[in-house]
Amino acid sequence: MSSKLDSDKDAAPAVQPTSHLVGGQVRYETYLQLDRLLSSQQPISNAPEHDEMLFIIQHQVAELWFKLVIHEIDAAILFLQHDQLPQSVKVLNRIKQVQHQLINQWSVLATLTPSEYSAFRDTLGTASGFQSPQYRVLEFKLGRKDRAALSRFTHHLDYYRELKHALEHPGLYDEFLRYLYRVGHRVPETRVERDWTEKYEHHPGVVDVLQIIYQHPDQYWAAYEVAERLVDIEINFQTWRFTHLKTVERIIGMKPGTGGTSGVKYLQRAVDTAFFPELMEVRTRLG
Repeated sequence: MSSKLDSDKDAAPAVQPTSHLVGGQVRYETYLQLDRLLSSQQPISNAPEHDEMLFIIQHQVAELWFKLVIHEIDAAILFLQHDQLPQSVKVLNRIKQVQHQLINQWSVLATLTPSEYSAFRDTLGTASGFQSPQYRVLEFKLGRKDRAALSRFTHHLDYYRELKHALEHPGLYDEFLRYLYRVGHRVPETRVERDWTEKYEHHPGVVDVLQIIYQHPDQYWAAYEVAERLVDIEINFQTWRFTHLKTVERIIGMKPGTGGTSGVKYLQRAVDTAFFPELMEVRTRLG
C-alpha cells in the first residue's frame, strides 16, 4: 500500500463550507441543500427506464440511514468509554428505530418486477451494494472485521481512511465488554485488549459474565439494558439481511449478483452471521 494511504489515517476529509443563508436568512431548501440532494438521481439506462429512479432512490436513502446509524454508533461508543450507560441506551434505541426504517423500505423495492429490473440491470455493470463503504464501516463497528475489504477501497482515500480507522479500533460490543471489565466484571482480558483488526470471536468467559448480569438484572440494570438493546440491534440487522435476501430472490431468483457474488446464496451466508454471539448463547443457560 502506498505511503499516501497509510499517512494521516485519522484525518477527517476536507469539507468545503456551504452557506445556508439567502438574503441573510436560513431557508429550508438551502439548509437541506435540496439542489444537490434532488439532482443526485441520475439514471444511466438509455430510455431512461422508468423504474431505475426507484432503484437509485432506494439505495441512496439506505446510504443516508447507514450514515445516521454510524453516527449514532460512534456516540454510543463514546458514552460507553465514559461509563455513561443511560445515554448509550438512548442512542441505541434510536439506532433500533432507524433499522426499522431500513427494513420497511425493502417493501418499496419489492414492487419492482423481474421484467422491470431486467430492463436496466445490464447498465449497472459490476456496481453492487457489496461495494458500499458505509455498509463495511457498519459491519466493522459491530465486530465483523475483514482486513481484505480494505483493498476494495484503495481508489477512494476518504473511504479507505474511514474503513482503516474502524478496522483498527474497538467496536461497539468491544467497548461494552471493556466497560464491564472496568466496573469489576470478570471479562477475560483477551476480550479487553486484543488485535482489533480481527473479527470478534465467541468466548465462554463472556457468557459467564452475561449470565450473572441476566440472573440479577436489578443489581446490574444499566448493563442489562445495554445488553438488551444490543440484542435488538442484532435481531434487526438479521431481519434487514433476511428481507434483503427475499427481495432479491423475488426480483432475480437465483441469478448471480451484479458485483460478482452468488446472489441469494451469498446473502444467505450473511444472514447466518452473528455480531454478539454470547448475548444469544446466554439465553440457553438461563432458567
